[in-house]
Amino acid sequence: MNTDLIIDRLNEYLITSKQEEINALKEIYQEIALAALARSDFFKIGAFHGGTCLRIVHGLRRFSEDLDFQLIKPQKNFEWHSFLVAMKLEFKSFGLTITVKDRSKAEGVIKKAFLKQGSFGQILELKHPVLSSDKQSILIKLEIDTNPPEGSSFESHFLQYPFPFSITTQDQPSLFAGKLHALLYRGYLKGRDWFDFLWYISKKTPINYTLLGSALVQTDPNLSTSLPITRGWLVNKFDTQIRTIDWHKARFDVQPFLTNANQKMLDAWSQDLFLAMLEKLP
Repeated sequence: MNTDLIIDRLNEYLITSKQEEINALKEIYQEIALAALARSDFFKIGAFHGGTCLRIVHGLRRFSEDLDFQLIKPQKNFEWHSFLVAMKLEFKSFGLTITVKDRSKAEGVIKKAFLKQGSFGQILELKHPVLSSDKQSILIKLEIDTNPPEGSSFESHFLQYPFPFSITTQDQPSLFAGKLHALLYRGYLKGRDWFDFLWYISKKTPINYTLLGSALVQTDPNLSTSLPITRGWLVNKFDTQIRTIDWHKARFDVQPFLTNANQKMLDAWSQDLFLAMLEKLP
């Protein structure tokens, strides 16, 4: 069966719990979706970014939920339709039927679509049986920014599953700029953002300040007449923010996306840790 290829891939993960197995399965589905996008030439016009990009391309030690993209050049009339057709065909080649919801026609520059695969527990022979009380479907949200801020730099990467293919992504300094923008303007606490923040700091990732400045001004035009976006400005902003965060809630948000082996990474999370890491901001 074609689904055996999914099980073979799943067996490459060191799974110790049902949650880890579901997270791994969702990641495999994300890889299949990316392969379909590559096969349909999506990466000639779009670039992968966000937390799932960090996870799949750069080995971030947490699972991620959504597939986030941006157009390389703004395009008002972008629609997901043809790419969703390609994804349905790709999943079908693995013996899986997915349903899609295309929200491209909704107002706004962020165009969304959803992939849903139900009853995976009945199709795939998992190590941890899916009970009737468990979640019965896997949902993947796709988002693309059709009017991204100026200043991104891009690079190509090769992925190996389900076959070798090439994708376009933001480079790491641009990814870091996007994460800093999210931390400043998301409007709610998302511990996963702070997990990624530590990853960028640990990798000594430079910041694409051109992109960050463009993104901040796009969100808040009043900034265009204020001081330039500098390291000092960022440190001041994040110092204030870090001192107001409930780090227990931040840890709680991240935990479901970490393997049991990586849970200990959260023990050190505190105001003091993040203030110390802030001093290492490029």
